[in-house]
Amino acid sequence: MRRVVLVAVLAAARPVLADVIAVPAAPADPERGNFWRDVVAPHQAEVNAILAKVRNALNQADNALASDYDPAAQEHLRFYREVLGPLKYARRLQPDNVDVLRLYAQVCDELGKTREAIEALQAAIDVTGPTRIPADIAGRLGIIYLRLGKIDDAIRYLRMAQAPLTPQLPMSAHVLVHLSNALAARGQTGEAIDLLANAVPLNAPYYSTEAALVAFSLAVQYDRDEEHGAAFEVLDRMQSVLQGQMAALVQTSLAQMRFAPAEDQHYYLGLLYEAVGSYTEARAEWALYAASGDLPYRGRALDHITAIDALRRSPAAAPPAVAPIPRRYRGAVP
Repeated sequence: MRRVVLVAVLAAARPVLADVIAVPAAPADPERGNFWRDVVAPHQAEVNAILAKVRNALNQADNALASDYDPAAQEHLRFYREVLGPLKYARRLQPDNVDVLRLYAQVCDELGKTREAIEALQAAIDVTGPTRIPADIAGRLGIIYLRLGKIDDAIRYLRMAQAPLTPQLPMSAHVLVHLSNALAARGQTGEAIDLLANAVPLNAPYYSTEAALVAFSLAVQYDRDEEHGAAFEVLDRMQSVLQGQMAALVQTSLAQMRFAPAEDQHYYLGLLYEAVGSYTEARAEWALYAASGDLPYRGRALDHITAIDALRRSPAAAPPAVAPIPRRYRGAVP
C-alpha cells in the first residue's frame, strides 16, 4: 500500500518538475507561413542571418583597427576578406536587397575592389531611385569618385550625402571634409572654407572626434589658401578647448580617414605636428608630401619646410615630441 501511494505522489509531482527544468521554446517567427513574404522576399531569414554576422564581423574589424595590437591593419583586413564570400552569396539570393548591396560595396571598397564597389552602389541606387538615395550610399560613391579624380561626380554625390555634423552619423564629418576638398580642387576655395566654417563654429565649447576632424580640416584649408592668421586662430581655439588632448583627438580622427588623394594625409599630419610643436615629425610629413609628385599644394609644403628649418636653427627652439600615428594599410589603390 505504501508503495502505491509513493508511486502516485511521484506521478503527481512529475508535471511540476518538468515545468522547472524544461528549456523555453524559441519564439515563433511572426512571418512564418506568410505566403506573400515568401513570394516577395524569398530567403529573407537566411539573408538576415548573414547580414547580422557580417555586421558583427565588421564591428570587430573596426575595433581591431582602433587598437594598438593591429597597427598594420592586417587583422582588420582579415575580417573584411572573410565576409566577402557570404555577401556575394547573399547578393545571389536577393540581388535587390539594399542592405546587402551597401555592405558589399563597403567591403569591396575597403579591399581595393573599386569597380565592384561602384557597381554595387549603382545597383543600390537603381533600387532606391535617384531621388531617394540613402546618404551613406551617396557619400561612399562620392568619396570613391573623388579618389578617382572625377571631381564633378564626386561633388554631386557628396552634396546628396551632406548632413548636419553629429556623432550619430560619423560619416557626416568625412563627407564634409571630402566635399570641401573637392570644391577646393575645382577652384571654389571660398565655398570649401565656408562649408567647414559653418559646420563647426569657432567658439565651439567642446569638440567631438567628428567636430575635431572638421575644425582641423578648416585650418588645413586656410593654410592652403595662405590665410595664416585664420588657420592659427582655428588651431589656437582647438588648443585652448582641448588643452593637451588636441594631438590625440585629431590623430584619432585622421586615422579613420581615407584621404583622396592618399598623399593628403602627409599634409594634414604635417600641419598637426607643426601646430603642437613636434617639428621633426612635421618636417618629415611635409617632405613626404612635397616628394609625392606634382601635387597642388606642394609649394605650401616647401614653405613649411623652410619655416621649420629657420626655426630649428634658433637656439630657443626645443619642440616637444609627439609620436606619429601608425600608417593604415589598405588594399590595392584604385
